[in-house]
Amino acid sequence: MVSLQEQLMKAGLVDKKKAAKVQQDKSKQKKDERRTGTVAENEARAAALETQRRNAERARELNAQRDAAAQQKAVAAQITQLVKQNRQPRGNGDIAYNFTYGTKVERIHVSAAVRDHLVAGRLVIVGQGETFELVPRIVADKIAERDAALVVRVSKPAAPAVEEDDPYADYKIPDDFTW
Repeated sequence: MVSLQEQLMKAGLVDKKKAAKVQQDKSKQKKDERRTGTVAENEARAAALETQRRNAERARELNAQRDAAAQQKAVAAQITQLVKQNRQPRGNGDIAYNFTYGTKVERIHVSAAVRDHLVAGRLVIVGQGETFELVPRIVADKIAERDAALVVRVSKPAAPAVEEDDPYADYKIPDDFTW
């Protein structure tokens, strides 16, 4: 089988230099096609790796958010369990006890003995949603480690400074005095 190029050379239409030049151009064109093909493949591979990296990063972020939500849910369950296991009775509920929870002043009704325990700091109020429970101080400290916003800290009033020339210094106001 004789190629077209050889036939043209025999016929004298093309000389050897021109045939070599055409062959060289053809070879160069094939090389360029291969190079641009590999460059395009490299670019496609780089784009695919970048997309894969972004997807992996997004998956890590979503997993971190999911883990944080699960951790918060576990802490809330622990607090609920601590309150349910250690809540104390309020007594008859004949005395209104006012306290500050967040930005609101809330009120619960307790007995006189429970009020004394609250004032002394042996019992602490813990808020759960719209309800309030009484728990021992030790349990309240454990709850405060998990979420301090739920525990109502009752600040003891500072002893009033007694002036030296106060004529009523010898007369103390009783603790159970109500206005």
